[in-house]
Amino acid sequence: MGTELSGKVALVAGGTRGASRAIATELGRAGATVYVTGRTTRTQRSEVDRPESIEDTADLVNASGGKGIAIQVDHLEPGQVAALAQRVDAEQGRLDILINGLWGGDNHLEWGKPVWEHSLDGGLRMLRLGVDSHLITSHHLLPLMIRRPGGLVVEMTDGTAEYNAKYREGTSLPFYVAKASAHLLAIGEAAELKPHGCTAVAFTPGWLRSEAMLDIYGVTEENWRDALVKQPHFCISETPTFSGRAVAAFAADPDRARRTGQTLSSFQLANTYGIDDLDGSRPDAWRYVTEVQEPGKPANPTGYR
Repeated sequence: MGTELSGKVALVAGGTRGASRAIATELGRAGATVYVTGRTTRTQRSEVDRPESIEDTADLVNASGGKGIAIQVDHLEPGQVAALAQRVDAEQGRLDILINGLWGGDNHLEWGKPVWEHSLDGGLRMLRLGVDSHLITSHHLLPLMIRRPGGLVVEMTDGTAEYNAKYREGTSLPFYVAKASAHLLAIGEAAELKPHGCTAVAFTPGWLRSEAMLDIYGVTEENWRDALVKQPHFCISETPTFSGRAVAAFAADPDRARRTGQTLSSFQLANTYGIDDLDGSRPDAWRYVTEVQEPGKPANPTGYR
């Protein structure tokens, strides 16, 4: 167990799975008390309909040496989020770190369809899940953070600010807007939090070997390279732990305010703090995508891991 974040209170909204789960775990490993919220519990699934639960994540936090507290919350319901803030206030009297990892919209995504062909209901649902939930969460939880200087908000996204400055061919407009909004959320929150001595950034993993992604390719973390037969560029993928280690190191950096308002990647933070993935590599996924995958070059992770 680390002590870098001992005494700190964190809340990982949408911490059920993926990078958010790993971030919760690594914040706990650094000594933090971590509230894990989301819609899926061991007895009730969200529309995502996957088996991972907030209790599972809390157990990982506890096993890492931190204190994990699972609370079922639908962050699109302002009353539930207000009640969450009241509980954290009553139990801790503070909030030091907010990881806004809310999403759950992949089931509504129709890859490659223009906006006039994409399901309108599905597109609007993605915007609710990817934008509205983040604003509702910040509205109710940031009042706890601004009580003392040094707080940190991390808006989770998919893609660097440079990469998302252009539209991704083959994606969909609602997905693009939902994910690109994190960059603006970080900029706006940074400005509003600055007088209170708090920091806000957006954060993107690389090509994540999440639970869902491994299932899509029919592999496990142990044999993930078998997926390269189907998708050779998967060679640049990274574990969720890579993101968890990177964000935990950033949260423990006393000089992190220098980055406020920026969008940071797992590789960027890993390179700053000397962090490697579980296999000892340091994948630079977004540079790889830009320089190798998108130009149609053969898969080759050399120089990018």
